[in-house]
Amino acid sequence: MAKVAWIGLGVMGYPMAGHLKERGGHDVVVYNRTGAKAEKWRREFGGTVASTPREAARGCDMVFACVGNDDDLRSVTTNLQGAFQSMDAGAVFIDHTTASAKVARELAAAAKAGGFKFLDCPVSGGQAGAENGVLTVMAGGDAEAFNAAEPLITSYARAVRLMGPSGSGQLAKMCNQIAIAGLVQGLAECIHFAECSGLDVAALIDTISKGAAQSWQMDNRWKTMHERKFDFGFAVDWMRKDLAICLDEAATNGADIAVAQLVDRFYGDVQALGGNRWDSSSLIARLKPKH
Repeated sequence: MAKVAWIGLGVMGYPMAGHLKERGGHDVVVYNRTGAKAEKWRREFGGTVASTPREAARGCDMVFACVGNDDDLRSVTTNLQGAFQSMDAGAVFIDHTTASAKVARELAAAAKAGGFKFLDCPVSGGQAGAENGVLTVMAGGDAEAFNAAEPLITSYARAVRLMGPSGSGQLAKMCNQIAIAGLVQGLAECIHFAECSGLDVAALIDTISKGAAQSWQMDNRWKTMHERKFDFGFAVDWMRKDLAICLDEAATNGADIAVAQLVDRFYGDVQALGGNRWDSSSLIARLKPKH
C-alpha cells in the first residue's frame, strides 16, 4: 500500500481516484478546487481531504493529477501552494491531464531539479472508461518512474504503456485525438448520407459494423448521432481544446493534419449552434437531414 495524493476530481479524476482507493487499497489524500466535491469523494471512498495541492503532496510516494489544461496544471504544481513545493525526493508525480508536450517537458525539468520524477500520462476512454476502470494510458518519462507508477495506474486502466521520454505521452494522446476527429466526422457523414438516401440506418450500421468500417465510435455513438442526442460524454469545448494542442504541435513539428484542422472548424460550427457541452459526436448536428 502506498501513500498517494490525487489532485483534481472532475468527471475523470473522481472515479479514477476512487479506483485507486478501492481496487488498489492505497492511502489516498485528495484535493479539488471546489472543496465540496472533495468532501463528497471522502464520504464515498474514505481517505483524507487537503486544503491545497502542496498539503496533499506532503509525505506522499506518488501524486496524481487530472485537471483541465496547461495553466491549471501549472497552478497545482509549481505555484506557491502547488504540489512541487512539498514533494519528497524520489517521489513520482503522475499527470493525467491532456496538455501540451511543452508543459510536460517543462514540469519534468522542474521535477528533476527538485529531486523527484514526473510522468505525463494522458488517458483515452472517456468518462465511461474512467468509471469502469478500463482506461488506456499513454506515458512519457523515464522507465524507473514508470515501473514504479504502473502497478498503481492499473487500478483504473486496462492498458498502460511507456511511449518514450517526457512529452511522449502527450504526443501519443494528440495522435489519438487526431484519429478520433477523423473517425467521428466520417461516421457523421456516413449516417447523414444514409438518411438522405432513405436507407434503414440501423440495418446499415448492423451490416457495415461487421466489416472494415467498424470502430468504437460506430459501435457506441451511431444511435445517438442518428437520434441527434448529445447531452452526455466528451464535450465539444474539450475536444477543441485538444485539437488546438494538436494543431499547435503540428505547426512546430511540420506534420500535415489538414483533416484535423478542418474538423476543428466543424466543431466551431457546433459551438455556434450552442453545442459547447454536447458530446463530440455532435458533428452530425451541422449536417441537415434531407426534407
